[in-house]
Amino acid sequence: MREIDVKEIKNAVKELCISANKVLPNDLESCIKNCVHNEIEELPKSIMQDISNNIDVAKELSIPICQDTGMAVVFAQIGQDVHIVGGDFVSAINEGVGAGYTEGLLRCSIVDDPLNRENTGDNTPAVIHTKIVEGDKIKLMVSPKGFGSENMSALKMFTPSATKQDIIDFISQTVENAASNPCPPIVLGVGIGGDFEHCAYLAKKALCRPISQRNEKAFYSDLELEILNRINELNIGPQGFGGNTTALAVNIEYAPTHIAGLPVAVNVGCHVTRHAEIIL
Repeated sequence: MREIDVKEIKNAVKELCISANKVLPNDLESCIKNCVHNEIEELPKSIMQDISNNIDVAKELSIPICQDTGMAVVFAQIGQDVHIVGGDFVSAINEGVGAGYTEGLLRCSIVDDPLNRENTGDNTPAVIHTKIVEGDKIKLMVSPKGFGSENMSALKMFTPSATKQDIIDFISQTVENAASNPCPPIVLGVGIGGDFEHCAYLAKKALCRPISQRNEKAFYSDLELEILNRINELNIGPQGFGGNTTALAVNIEYAPTHIAGLPVAVNVGCHVTRHAEIIL
């Protein structure tokens, strides 16, 4: 049994919150820079170049890439041979988020009650997804989620009679309805299967997969590319001004479901679809 002190967890989460907000994953940054050359018309090309420049400046000045530094979503895989000592796990996560946002001078956007709406002042509490796995390590991933894109997300409880085309149409219509609101070019996380809440979890988890990595199952890998092409035909373009690049990637995760259902969730991410991870 390996012991990990909560102080180590807190410090790791703190640093992940800061780094995720300032530096994009390499594959996403490369995709954005490459898409500058995919635009033919002057306006969308100029906007893509501005987005690319913004990423460089944020890294150079060590400032957030976007002013909306998001709601902290934490995915934790805890080895079953780990013994957490010195306090409790959830408190350590939230203390790390609080320290990361206040000491890192990141915008605090969380309210303690959805209707009374008083800011908590340190961006806590985080949304925490915990999974027990084999081993004696803890893997932490922090994914700050901005709400300009989150608000454009959708979930539909299809029946099993729904066709693949019905699902593609639903996803495409979700993006079309969103238009410029999620700050395109976007990244889409799609969850298919499970039940109501698990489907939404799958879509969120899909956003955290590297955009250079396709689904391992050929059917879903092909579907990811088919949906991506369909969305880029919408001509919404960078920041909604038209162009070839409405979406940068579509990531799909699926799970077993009930014989009477076919849930589909679409979690919309902006071009700053951020996440950072560490293994303790």
